[in-house]
Amino acid sequence: MSRRELADFLRRRREALHPDRMPAGAVHPHGRHARRTPGLRREEVAALAGMSTSYYERLEQARAPRPSPQVLTALGTALRLTAAEREHLARLAGQIPPRTDEEAVHPPVPEAALRLLHRLGPLPAYLVDERENILAWNTAATALITDFGRLPVPERNVVRLAVRLGGTLCSAAEGAEGDFARQSAAHLRAASARLPGDRALGELVNEYAAHDADFLTGWRSHAVDPVPALRKRLRHPELGELDLEVQTLLVPGTELRLVLYSAEPGSASAAALNRLCAAATPAP
Repeated sequence: MSRRELADFLRRRREALHPDRMPAGAVHPHGRHARRTPGLRREEVAALAGMSTSYYERLEQARAPRPSPQVLTALGTALRLTAAEREHLARLAGQIPPRTDEEAVHPPVPEAALRLLHRLGPLPAYLVDERENILAWNTAATALITDFGRLPVPERNVVRLAVRLGGTLCSAAEGAEGDFARQSAAHLRAASARLPGDRALGELVNEYAAHDADFLTGWRSHAVDPVPALRKRLRHPELGELDLEVQTLLVPGTELRLVLYSAEPGSASAAALNRLCAAATPAP
């Protein structure tokens, strides 16, 4: 159990709740005094969760014993947590054991996932683990982004490539600035609860936090709900500018994710991806 991380998570989620959006009677009226802190008061969360204010205060002060599953369920309801946030809460509270097996360090790639990866045709795609390491990729991804096989293993990482290639090969589409950094923060924050004390993960977080303010903000907020899809503008040396959507799918039974690049059907970007794939595919 990580009392300090649990306390910070509860405080951040409490502060994110807007009193005016809570059910009538769930929060105290403003009265003559304005709220001194954002979000709900501690006593309001305690009342919503059916526990004493003093116990909830001890949770936020990292002084309480491990909360029971029933307490976590009540807190999840009171704080309006999503499914991802409830799982993260349970891991921080020690109700879900951290992963310490060999597969957490060197996750195997299922054969079925590899077959799918190489059957995606013109869709560039790669498989990443919890630390954002790129474990496998298809021909289209090599043609679109870079030859991952020629990179040193530590550099085959989505976050490190973003630092290296950001502003040159790809950038966020208009209106989507900061989405990639926030998505990375959510993925790595969730991974940190599954792999507490992981040195490589901690080094990656520190590296990206020093580079990107949006990532640092997302990391500090304890947000664990990733952005469902990203919009990117990619500048390819042969095809010019491409407007792409990047989607992430979880591989069932693993913590691996399949990342796919696609374009609006019928668009110039979609036609360019088809040409790119045709040029990169060896003749039979």
